Amino acid sequence: MENYAVLRMPGTINYGRHAFETVGKEALQRGSKALIISDKVMENLGYVSECRDYLTKARVDSVVYAGIESEPIDDYVEEGLEIFKKENCDVVISLGGGSCMDTAKAISIIATNGGYIGDYMGGNKLAEEKPIPHIAIPTTAGTGAEATDVTVITNTINDVKMMIKQPAFMPDAAIIEPLLTISSPQHVTAATGIDALSHAVEAYISRRSHPMTDTMALSAMKLITENIRTAFHDGQNIDAREAMALGALQAGIAFTNSSVCLVHGMSRPIGALFHVPHGYSNAMLLPAVLEYSKDYARERLADLGRIFSPEAEAYSDERAADIAVASVKELCSELKIPNLCGWGIDKEQFESVINKMAADALISGSPANNPRVPEQAEIEELYKVCFAYDFSTESSVR
Repeated sequence: MENYAVLRMPGTINYGRHAFETVGKEALQRGSKALIISDKVMENLGYVSECRDYLTKARVDSVVYAGIESEPIDDYVEEGLEIFKKENCDVVISLGGGSCMDTAKAISIIATNGGYIGDYMGGNKLAEEKPIPHIAIPTTAGTGAEATDVTVITNTINDVKMMIKQPAFMPDAAIIEPLLTISSPQHVTAATGIDALSHAVEAYISRRSHPMTDTMALSAMKLITENIRTAFHDGQNIDAREAMALGALQAGIAFTNSSVCLVHGMSRPIGALFHVPHGYSNAMLLPAVLEYSKDYARERLADLGRIFSPEAEAYSDERAADIAVASVKELCSELKIPNLCGWGIDKEQFESVINKMAADALISGSPANNPRVPEQAEIEELYKVCFAYDFSTESSVR
């Protein structure tokens, strides 16, 4: 390493079965009235009322904004912020998937620093004032947003997913409760699990990786590859759920301190324009992008191949890297990940915006961290390949 490295994570991480019960204690240390950012699914499952009960026992008041319906948009931020101010809250709790956590991050920043969330994109506006304390409680094992200093919010005016990264966006505390993930349907388990794997893999192959992120990424890849199938086929298996929750957390820590790469750069425009959930869009792209990048990340992908197949320890890096790509494809096929066509996106409409998507991907900066840095024309071609990509057969992306 020629330069020093940085490792950031939440100040407090409560992890394990029944960690949810600590939310009252953590909130009391930070405020007296909480705004809970969540969605209708979490309300219907009873998780929101359970959270409020824990807060009440700790003598912390609470109000709820459960307006999150899909990928996070700027409207959700404004609606939640209005409730926060009206109710004189002093702590934010996110309970749900990445959309809830990203929305809460934005609210915690704007509540003390002002402006529109898009103002903070590209470092144009810095969060100089201390944000409102944020306690993040994920209910899926996927995004890792509970341990990242990134928020991704869609600008509803121009349909651009704004990736905003500043240290102030890091949650104060993360509560990782594997029991909350049991409610995830099979298809959500699949998409969020591959999302977490993509975080770990991209953190590991990133040009900005360093020894500390490597440690987290390797551990995450092992936990995820060894447990995702069990969590998918047997959703009540708490051991697998617990391992996946830990893997997603470690992957989040890894990529926020190194970076994501081409997969994420390409997936955000798909989410913004076609409203494909982030986990799915990453999963749809991961195998093809790994094929494209393989010759430039052979040693690193060989490590992944040996995690998937221990017998590959005796193989050359080239052969082990091939196993890595083939294993990711096989996994996506088994977990019934659709391609873009299978999701229902119209081919003509998709092709009409490929140029914009490729340009937006490059502007995000993530592709520049990829082992093989693409030109716009290469990204456009990758989009075409991914549209009808077949996870069940061998293919070659060059």
